[in-house]
Amino acid sequence: MQSAGQKAAGYVVAVLAIGAAVAALKPFTTHINQTTVALALLLVVLFIATRFGSRPAVLAAIAGVFSFNFFFLPPVGTLTIADPDNWIALAAFLITAVTAGELSARARRRAEEAEAGRREIERLYTELRDAFERASEAEALRRSERLKSALLDAVTHDIRTPLTSIKASVTTLLDELRTETNKPAALDSEGRREMLEVIDEEADRLNRFVESLLELARIEAGQLDLRRRWGTVEEIITAALDRAKQLTRRHQIELRIEDELPTLRVDARAVAEVLYSLIDNAAKYSPPATKIKVTASRLEGEMLQIAVEDEGPGIAPQLRERVFDKFYRAGRQTTGSPAGTGLGLAIARGIVEAHGGRIWIEEAGTGLGARVVVVLPCGGEDRDTAEQMSKADIALTA
Repeated sequence: MQSAGQKAAGYVVAVLAIGAAVAALKPFTTHINQTTVALALLLVVLFIATRFGSRPAVLAAIAGVFSFNFFFLPPVGTLTIADPDNWIALAAFLITAVTAGELSARARRRAEEAEAGRREIERLYTELRDAFERASEAEALRRSERLKSALLDAVTHDIRTPLTSIKASVTTLLDELRTETNKPAALDSEGRREMLEVIDEEADRLNRFVESLLELARIEAGQLDLRRRWGTVEEIITAALDRAKQLTRRHQIELRIEDELPTLRVDARAVAEVLYSLIDNAAKYSPPATKIKVTASRLEGEMLQIAVEDEGPGIAPQLRERVFDKFYRAGRQTTGSPAGTGLGLAIARGIVEAHGGRIWIEEAGTGLGARVVVVLPCGGEDRDTAEQMSKADIALTA
């Protein structure tokens, strides 16, 4: 929007610009024709319209008509119009000047409106971005608080519990050593062996928890070192099942591997760790004597699918994504209280995604229990070379 001062300046400039144009053209009256003069004055009107708007342009057009008539049309020096054709010329000039000035002014207004709209969009975008940033900060804070709570729970349960058991066992053994020689021992050799076994098991539990934390930290930092080798899915599944024998001794294992599956170029140890974690969960959260099914099949697009299915209580649909959060436990109820750190599935997802694959949870095919599906790419190198590689090249640690 123009101020009053700017509008007044527009009228003054309009008159002065026409005067300047006339002064510049007058000395060349004998060398230029009337059409050239009209076009020059019309350009002045267009300039005024573009710079100051339609009303100053109309004033410039009227001033141009009178100047054109007085200085360039015969009889020169008077406002008399001797030739009727000059009336037509002046009328055409005035109409053209006013119309062109209005169109130019309108284009200017549209440009100003577009610029104002652009500034408004930028302002709204800035507000929206700031709002999103504030929302993101609030969400990050909420997640941080939730993670802090989960970490506190994990520390309380997964570190304090084994430490309490270790402390109690060590205290008992130390008290036994302090017993006077003439006083009968409170513990026999079997009791002392049981105390030492408790210390050993709980120390291993602490060690697994710390190792899981370190593994997850490497995954989140993008420092997971994958040692990819060509191998078969049968070897990977067998390694995971062999390691989980003690966990699955009270369950029925059903293994179904599709014939003629392609070889995989993966870190076999890491993928076996993923499958072991899934089998471990299936054994923990399903009743004894139930079936744990492990299947492997080929998908389109050089992808291979491995699934672990149990007959436990399953996982509610709204929790199937959250169970992959670190320290989160789905809380499936079974006989007893399964121990866990809430890190297994988070680590599993990190390993699978580092291979370019996907992992998710769905309802078991029987409608009872949970089915965890892992999809991995088969690899992108010469498969003939892979088939010739020795099985000893695959590093699997049970």
